[in-house]
Amino acid sequence: MHDYVKRKAEYDVERALSRSPVVAILGPRQCGKSTLARKFLAERSIDRVYLDLQDRADRSKLTEPELFLERHRNHLICLDEIQLVPDLFPALRVEVDRDRRPGRILILGSASRDLLRQSNETLAGRIAFVDLTPLRHDEVLHLQPWQDIWNRGGFPDSLLAKDDQDSFAWRADFIRTFLERDIPALGFSIPLGVMERLWRILAHYHGQTINHSKAAIAADLSVPTLRKYLSILEQTYMIRLLPPMEANIKKRLVKAPKLYIRDSGLLHALRDIDCVDDLMANPVNGPSWEGFVLENLITTNPRWKTSYLRTSNDAEVDLVLERAGKRVLVECKLTKAPRLSRGFRELISDLKPDAAWIAAPVEEPYEIAANVTVGHIHHIHLNTTV
Repeated sequence: MHDYVKRKAEYDVERALSRSPVVAILGPRQCGKSTLARKFLAERSIDRVYLDLQDRADRSKLTEPELFLERHRNHLICLDEIQLVPDLFPALRVEVDRDRRPGRILILGSASRDLLRQSNETLAGRIAFVDLTPLRHDEVLHLQPWQDIWNRGGFPDSLLAKDDQDSFAWRADFIRTFLERDIPALGFSIPLGVMERLWRILAHYHGQTINHSKAAIAADLSVPTLRKYLSILEQTYMIRLLPPMEANIKKRLVKAPKLYIRDSGLLHALRDIDCVDDLMANPVNGPSWEGFVLENLITTNPRWKTSYLRTSNDAEVDLVLERAGKRVLVECKLTKAPRLSRGFRELISDLKPDAAWIAAPVEEPYEIAANVTVGHIHHIHLNTTV
């Protein structure tokens, strides 16, 4: 990772370790968890031990985990890729119960807290979670033009590659490795061709409501199997299923979730788009911009409840953010001269938000109507808006 990338997660990890004996940094593979953990450990004058559980030699050190943990009781123990050794969790619980000091164990995992259910069960009350995403727009805008961030996505090796060709090659390799190695490592036995075909089909559903029956037919799967595979992709941070808003308005509402490939760079690789010029000429550019905006806003504001709203006559709010009685609406437009659509205007009237935004690639924010502002992603600051 570039030396000039400072991640807020470093602060979050430090705060979590100050109050909890175990801290888990969770996020997709190759998003920077190991780099962040090593940097965090190196910058602190503390005794520590780091094990990469993908490494056979490191795994062998945990043949007797209770003895290892006892021997290093005065160290900050960092265990990388914890999902590969789920049997460790009971031993971690026993050790933590013997010594409940905060900041004892840092674990890194490439699966969500729901997928790592054992950690929730055996370490309940002893563990804090820090979610790490690929690099966000606001973290790297000083390093790359927004068009390259959008095209290449947020995985550090993709975003910071020397050119578009190397970036695309890295993402293609990531997709292959994820399917061939990462999913089986989590204990799922799924034919490679089946999951690869499904993932590419989902790239064509990006930004659309998901009809499970139609998607299952397209992927040649049963609906229960499709739902299972969607859950795996969701729990490994590859897709986002954005729920519909539960709104009490006098309109018929669409109730199916919308599907997004979470990283824009992976979306473009799945659609065989390798540069900004090709992206701008591709019909997926509008939905891709929408997903890029939503992912950045959602991950930057994790405490806000998120949903979308669409009526039966296709009036839509791309993103609804709610917290503590406050509500913000966002519509995405890939144009430097966006217009306030009639449907968005009507839903603003119905929902009466505290603020409404049109997210567009403009240089400076400006008000387009009362309480409606046009701005780029980095102009939309929820905490100062409401």
